[in-house]
Amino acid sequence: MYQRIFDIENRLDEAMFLFGGRQVGKSTLLKERFPKALFYDLLNSELRNRFKQHPEEFRESLLRYPPQTLVIVDEIQKVPDLLDEIHWLMENRDLYFILSGSSARKIKKSGANNLGGRAIPYTLYPLVSAEIPDFELERAIQNGMIPRHYMVSNARNRMKAYVDLYISEEIVKEAAVQNVDDFIRFLEIAAISNGETLNYENIATDCGVSANTVKAYYKILKETLLGFEIPAYRKVIKRKLIKASRFYFFDVGVANYLTKRHHLAPKTPEYGHAFEHLVIQEIVAYLGYTDSEEELTYWHTYDDKEVDAIIGDARIAIEIKSTDHVESKHKEGLTEFAKEHPDTRQILVSKDCVSRRSGNVDLYYVTDFFKALWFGEII
Repeated sequence: MYQRIFDIENRLDEAMFLFGGRQVGKSTLLKERFPKALFYDLLNSELRNRFKQHPEEFRESLLRYPPQTLVIVDEIQKVPDLLDEIHWLMENRDLYFILSGSSARKIKKSGANNLGGRAIPYTLYPLVSAEIPDFELERAIQNGMIPRHYMVSNARNRMKAYVDLYISEEIVKEAAVQNVDDFIRFLEIAAISNGETLNYENIATDCGVSANTVKAYYKILKETLLGFEIPAYRKVIKRKLIKASRFYFFDVGVANYLTKRHHLAPKTPEYGHAFEHLVIQEIVAYLGYTDSEEELTYWHTYDDKEVDAIIGDARIAIEIKSTDHVESKHKEGLTEFAKEHPDTRQILVSKDCVSRRSGNVDLYYVTDFFKALWFGEII
């Protein structure tokens, strides 16, 4: 059993949206933290179809409950018309609501009621290291951090079902993709490009579609919470900077499966990409759970100097290397960044098991970095 870090019970006011990718644990968390709440599961096809045809019956089912009764509606995007009923119940019966879902796309596209801005949106991420007793780095790199995938020694069959049933069917259906084969091909190319600078034209050429179609497909991935973009750091001091964003799938295991990268071997480029993805994934979750207002960006110059993660206005620079022995060459990006931003705190995260201070750079063994991050010692 995992003890999730997200303190959802302390965030609840009168309403909230809780978003997160499929199977990250939203339903489990809600049932554990709010066992006395009324729970409506819209994955239940009978209940979903009934409320689609008669949304007023949802309201009628709640009229007998006293004010401040907590109601949880899981997978709210399945029946967005219920938001009108929920708004009425909040206004007239003073009921509280948590509305969870694996996509904000259908809610936005339908023009559904946003509850007058009274429902604060939050995100539940895949597992993070601090939630897992006896966290296993290699398991996380290979399987990813979706709970059902992390917990088994070989998650390949579970990931296949996840991709085939969820991404290839549900996402395509919800987004009304016209050409399914093109979209599936795009998913494969997007996974190969995971963590790299977005070049819509190049990806479009590989997919055999237009650049505008590729942009629309990436928008679908972001709105269905299957991925996120990290923008480029744009403050130019001397060097000309690349300004395109990077895209990451929301979980490293999903990216591994889409690229058919199974049993990643250390010291290979593929392993290095997965290692970087896992660390970025952990940083993103930390910033989200702590409500940080500092932006996460990356720095990449036209002469190919780069730093994987910049926190805030160059307050912290983090380079990620899967090497098991840090050498001067691994610090080159940080060194170049510090020449333009001398006050930045420089951090290098690696598999070098001896955490230490080397010159102006804090070298962290990756699990030491994770512990320091969640203790609030990094950001």
